[in-house]
Amino acid sequence: MLHRYRMFNAPMPTTAAIVGVTTNTVVQTLLQLAVPATRAFQIAAWGCTYDDPPGADGTIELIDTAAIAATVTAHSSTGIIKLDSTVNDSLATLGATATGFTATAEGAIVASRVLDVVRMGTSSDSQFNPYEKEWPWHRIPTVAASRFLRVRATTPTTGITISCWIDWIE
Repeated sequence: MLHRYRMFNAPMPTTAAIVGVTTNTVVQTLLQLAVPATRAFQIAAWGCTYDDPPGADGTIELIDTAAIAATVTAHSSTGIIKLDSTVNDSLATLGATATGFTATAEGAIVASRVLDVVRMGTSSDSQFNPYEKEWPWHRIPTVAASRFLRVRATTPTTGITISCWIDWIE
């Protein structure tokens, strides 16, 4: 049986709505998924939305990286949503240099693979806001064991608030 999960770049909401991450004017990891050493994950879908267009063209990317994790606010197991409530908890590695959101330090990326890129225009009616990508089954990307999947944003002149999510299969 395939187990499918989702997480956002915020803790699981309780009494208030999910709050996005305010970007910096340099590259910043908004959301990071640490794939355990015991298994590869398949990335079923991902998406993002932002509150205002950036002051200059920006980029949001889904990137698979090796070895060095960003330092993030660690997700807890409650922040990982089981899309089928009958499955076990995710095997994603939790921790401040593992699965989480809102990076405070990027770490040196030594090997990477870009899986998708969204260009953000400066117009408020940008055709890519919101953005959602779901891969067809025959083209679904796999992230190898012991690697990190990141959603990163670069907004060169103005910080904006971005909400993003990743769906994966274990």
